[in-house]
This record gives sequence, C-alpha cells and structure tokens, in this order.
Amino acid sequence: MKLAMRWHVVLIGFLLGTSGAFAADKPTPSTHAAQLAQRPGHAGIASANALATEAGFEVLAKGGNAFDAAIAVASTLSIVEPESSGMGGGFMATIHVAASDHNVFIDARETAPAAVDAKDYLNADGAPNRDTALKGPLAAGIPGEPAGLVWLAKHYGKLPLSESLAPAIRTARDGFKPDSRLLGSIKEEQKNIERWPASSDKFLPGGQPPADGEIWRDPDQAHTLELLGKYGDAGFYSGETAQKLVSAVREAGGKWTLQDLASYRVKERAPITVDYRGYKIITAPPPSSGGVAIAEILNILSGFDISKLDQVHRVHLVIEAMRRAFRDHNDYLGDPDFVKMPLDMLLSPYYADGLRQTILPDKATPSSMLAPSSGADPGMHTTHFSIIDADGNLVAITSTVNYVLGSTFVAKGTGILLNDEMDDFALVPNKPNVYGLLGSKANAPEPGKRMLSSMSPSIVIGPDRTAVIGSPGGSTIITQVLEGILAFIDGGDAHDVAAHKRFHHQYMPDTVMVEPGAFDAATTDALTRMGYTLKERSPWGFMNVVIWDRRTNKLDAASDPRREDGLGKVR
Repeated sequence: MKLAMRWHVVLIGFLLGTSGAFAADKPTPSTHAAQLAQRPGHAGIASANALATEAGFEVLAKGGNAFDAAIAVASTLSIVEPESSGMGGGFMATIHVAASDHNVFIDARETAPAAVDAKDYLNADGAPNRDTALKGPLAAGIPGEPAGLVWLAKHYGKLPLSESLAPAIRTARDGFKPDSRLLGSIKEEQKNIERWPASSDKFLPGGQPPADGEIWRDPDQAHTLELLGKYGDAGFYSGETAQKLVSAVREAGGKWTLQDLASYRVKERAPITVDYRGYKIITAPPPSSGGVAIAEILNILSGFDISKLDQVHRVHLVIEAMRRAFRDHNDYLGDPDFVKMPLDMLLSPYYADGLRQTILPDKATPSSMLAPSSGADPGMHTTHFSIIDADGNLVAITSTVNYVLGSTFVAKGTGILLNDEMDDFALVPNKPNVYGLLGSKANAPEPGKRMLSSMSPSIVIGPDRTAVIGSPGGSTIITQVLEGILAFIDGGDAHDVAAHKRFHHQYMPDTVMVEPGAFDAATTDALTRMGYTLKERSPWGFMNVVIWDRRTNKLDAASDPRREDGLGKVR
C-alpha cells in the first residue's frame, strides 16, 4: 500500500509540473556539422528477404538513393512476404535526409473507414468479436503503404516511382520460390483463406498451398503496382484499383467507400528524440506508442549506470522501466489528430525521475500495484528494414498488415491482401487485443482515425557510430528495439545487435517473457526470488540493422539470425 501511495503522489506531482520534451527535430550545428560533411561512400541494406534486399541494391545501382531503395524493398516484400506486410497495409518510417541534416517521421498508418461502427466488433454479450476484428473486410483499415511509397518518391527520391517499383513488378510477373515462412503461414491460415474466393485463387492455386520449391506468381498485384507507378496516388486511391477494392470489400460485407480511399493522406510528423548516455535516439511519435515507451524507459534508466551492474540488477531495472512505460501506453496514447496526449509529461526527465523513485532496489513491483488489468501473448508479425546509402541518407521502415496474412481477405482483381489493423484499436476499452495490449478511449475507433501501433523504426546517433534499427513482433517491437539500442550503445556490431537475446514485459500480463538462453540458471533463480514470474518462449522478432562506423567510414548490416530468409548486405 505504501508503494501504491508513493506512486500516486509522484504521478500527481509530475502531472502538475513538467518540462517539454517533444518538439520538432532541429539539427544542432555543433553536433552534426561533421556528420553533414561525411559520407559512407557505399550502402548497406538489411531486410527480411534476400530478394527485397537485392531489389534495393538494384535501384541504388540505377542512381537511386536510400528512399528509392526503400520503395523497392517495401514493394518487393509485398510480393514475397505478404504474411507480414504489403500494399494492403501501412508503414511508419523514421528517416534522416543527409543533404539537409534533417530527421522526419513519415506516418503511412492505416485509417478507419468513415462508416466504422464499434458494434461490428462485439458479440451479443458485449465481448470482443475476434473474427470480425481479425478476418475479412471489416477487419481492414484504409491502406497507407501505397500513398507512403508515392510520398517517398515525390519528396525524397531521385528516380521515377515506376523505376523503383520495377523489381517488385518483375518478381510478381516472373515468379519466385516462396520461403518456408510464407508457406507455413499459408498452411496455418488455410481455413480462413478458403472463406474468400480471391484469397483462395492467390494463396491456394489448385486448392492447395504452393509446394516447396514451386514458382509462385502474382500477376494481379503486378498490374496494381504498374498502375501505382504510372499514376501515383490516383493509381491506387481512385480509378480502376479503387473501384475493385471497394466493390470487393462491400460485396463481402465491409463498409469501405471510394471517398474513404480518396481521402487518405500521408502525414509527416516530428520524430521523438531522446538523449541517453551521449547517444541521440530518433524514433517514432504517436500514432506509434513505441517511441514514447522507448524514450520513457531510457529516461528512467538514465538515473542508473546500468553498465556497471550485474546482470540480475540490470535486468531488474529494465523490466521495471518497461512495466511503467507500458502502463502509460495503455492509458494515454492514440492518434494525435484526434487525441490530446500529455507527451510533455510522459517524455519529461522529471516525470521519469518520479517513476524511478517507485522502483525498489531488490524487489519486483507487482503490476497490480500500479493498476489492474489483463493481457495475452504478443504476436510476431510485421516486417522491418534498414538502409544507409552512400550519401549518408538513413531509412528505418516498419511495415505491416498486422496479424499473419492480415485479414486473409484479397480484393478480387487487385492481388492486394488487406490488413486487419482494426484490431489495433481499443474496440472494447480495457480489453486486450490479439497482442495482449490494452487501450482506453484515446485509442477508440473513429472515422478517419489511425489506430495505435507498436512500430518503432529508429535511428541512433552516437559519438562515433550511427545505427538504423527496427523489428517486427507485435507489442514486443518496443522492447526488442530498446534492447537493440542498449546493445548498440554497449558496443555491439550489427550481428551482435540483431542476435541479442531478448526479454519482454508489457505491464499486463505480469509475466516476463524470456528467450531461451537469455538468462543463466543463477540469474533466473535470482529474478524469481525477487518476485518475477518468468515464462520461456521461442525466439521472436526479425530485427534488421545497419550500422555506420564513422571513424572507419565502414558499414555493417545484419538480418536477424533467428530467421533464415533475411539478408543484411553492404555493397
């Protein structure tokens, strides 16, 4: 009870008075002048699929920059990795433009259609209806990825959009051999795929998943990408493609309209920046919850020198910081165009100092002492890629269709697999979504609103090295990126950062998920005696990292060794 009272007093105190920490990113000449003049002279790309990584290099060889390469990687992933991302979903990007030394966050997150009705996602007893939230056309928000790629080409790229899309179009037309993850995803979702004729046509040729080693083609999506490359936004959000999308959705019981598509807009936002141990972390603002949580965790940890602690006490402090950040995630965050959030408070070092005082040195804080709630096991879908080009442009993009193979609904004649991002809203306040995350009315669905996301594409600039980092993984994205940043600050190379063993706590459930091998027996025993409940789970995530050592002007790229199909490459 004393701990709960102290938490309450600290929270009120820092609600009443905090200093601002969330502002437009402004270059500091004294800090960045040397970086502005320096160029790597070569490029690094790390993505979840070798074909996508090679597509990025192909576009660089044509005279493109990192932003053109990002279009090639993202569009190719839409073809070869549809279980995780694609043109029917959205993305979030944190980028650094070398010529102007400027950092930008690009929000191409999906939006709710105008006719959204929370009742569509409830059972008769008022409980969440997971089927309508996750499967079929009602599960899908208005896609943002096509508009985001057009935006990148128009505002930051050097090549015509059609040239950057060319590798994906060729791959879709000529075909490719699906990897084991895609084949496994199709088999996992086969019964849902069979509910929708166009989905069956795409993913179950001849009524069965593609055989291992079989060439698989996607001519409908190739045509959709050609229209996008030729007409830009109008090639997807109006005209032929839009008509096909809306017709397919409405015939299957969805509520999209042509106006929903025509109204979609990409948003540029100021990234969140936080300083930690001499490193500048540039990361995602709302409607991502990731950057706020990462900044809050790092602000809490900044009061300790965790580099000098034994593993048990270091892990203890990181878990407690995670617990408090996810508590705030659930209560406050949503679409900034719809919700007023206390970001100045959440990102304030003074607020972090107050939270730090509630951490006991040798004992876990039960989450029930902070507030009651419940949750579930987080999922492992979405994709991330990182790029640094020869001029020093940096791109961190996390893209998603949400759960495995999104809604499993393909719009006839388009090849576009639609997302199931409506589940990322708090469809029922304080009830967990598929990833176990809770939400309040701040993340309730409204027409045109963007659902909260855990995507955390990030850039880390240190005294001598720069990293571009991110990962898929549902709610674990936040903690994966956090732990990757800490591993980079501790001196790890790209492989070390991507391979770093992971643990995760998200406030509720009050359980620490631990990757096998992360802790030795003594650490596990000590944490258990401190009051933690540890639950081992299979490896998760698919981190892709590129690091620039500015002392040697060398690049280092790595894809997560937990998965066999990614490729991190320097050329």
